[in-house]
Amino acid sequence: QVQLVESGGGLVQAGGSLKLSCAASGRTFSGVGIGWFRQGPGKEREFVTAIKWNSGSTYYVDSVKGRFTISKDNAKNTVYLQMNNLKPEDTAVYYCAATSKLIGLRVPGAYDNWGQGTQVTVSS
Repeated sequence: QVQLVESGGGLVQAGGSLKLSCAASGRTFSGVGIGWFRQGPGKEREFVTAIKWNSGSTYYVDSVKGRFTISKDNAKNTVYLQMNNLKPEDTAVYYCAATSKLIGLRVPGAYDNWGQGTQVTVSS
């Protein structure tokens, strides 16, 4: 299994940017899919983006396309979520997750391991 630690959340004005990190320990990300999900107040946890570590294939929910970018750093064994042009509706706790299942990556149930979450708050 892999242990995940998210960081980089905070408070930002609408239109601003944040960069989240998801660092792995216990093992590398090699061979797994990594997803970012978010859960706002009173809302269900929703898919944001995912990346397949080996292939580099990426996937995004429509609402963040063109604003968010998922990427990886092999040397640091870390996945990043660059969040630009943030909107108040992006306010949520953001979680990274890892899975050895490389299909159905938009579904929370596909993931085996979850980080603790990091709060992103976007003021209007």
